Order: sequence, then C-alpha cells, then structure tokens
Amino acid sequence: MKRVLFYSYRWYEFDNFSSFRVHWNEIDWMTAEHAYQAAKFTDPVVIEVIKNARSAHDAKKIARAHDKERRPDWDEIKLSVMESILRAKLHQYIHIQKRLLATDGAEIVEDSSADSFWGCGPDGKGLNHCGKIWMKLRGELIKREEFWEYFKV
Repeated sequence: MKRVLFYSYRWYEFDNFSSFRVHWNEIDWMTAEHAYQAAKFTDPVVIEVIKNARSAHDAKKIARAHDKERRPDWDEIKLSVMESILRAKLHQYIHIQKRLLATDGAEIVEDSSADSFWGCGPDGKGLNHCGKIWMKLRGELIKREEFWEYFKV
C-alpha cells in the first residue's frame, strides 16, 4: 500500500506545526498545535500564554511546563479534540482539502520517530492516531465531493 508520510516538507500541510492559522473553539490560533496544547487546560491564563506563544514549538514547551495543571479528563478527550481541530483546519483551507484528496487512498502516516501515539514512533509501529484522523477526514471529504459531483450540470 502506498504511504503518505507527513512531518516533512512534501506533505507539511497535515503537520500540526505547519503555518496555517486555525479558527477553533471561537478563537483564532496561530497553528493547530497551539489549539491542541491550549485545549489541555481550563485555566484562562495558561490558555492565553499558549495562544500567544511565538511558535508551535513554544506552545508545546509551555504546555509541558504546566503539565501538572492539565485537565483531569485529558486522556479521555484528546482524540476527539484533535479530530475537531483538524476538521476545522481542513474546512478552512481549500489547499488542504485538495492536498488531502491528492493522497489518493494512500495510508497517511505521521512520520514522527519521537511519538508512538500520534505518529509511527521509533520502530514504525506506533498507533498513528493523527494519520488515522486525516484518513477519516479524507473519507468524509471524498463522500462530500462525490455528492456535489452528482448535482453538477
């Protein structure tokens, strides 16, 4: 099966650190990573500091520094939060929609050797949840495209 590996330049749009502003949860975020990291908290001060972080990398570092303040239900909701953020990103950018359709049925993999939950991990056998969310969204997008094609004259 063909694989689309993101975490690199060729498919950078799918990376949470990529420079696409995302309007999510009534807030404009500099990146999907900013939104995701802020979602870990309920303290408005911590959320605001993450929102104003200069980069996705800084947003992640700030969140890690406040890890003990993370919301207690985070592990139960983090998959749905990520899906919601990526769905918002997808719907806000035609470019990303086109790129997602261009993956043409390939397996989408976050090629991160450091992350076995969201990516493929150091051994390539990680859970790849981020890639799975992108594939789910691609399936929905394909169905939507097919629906609208039916009505074109």
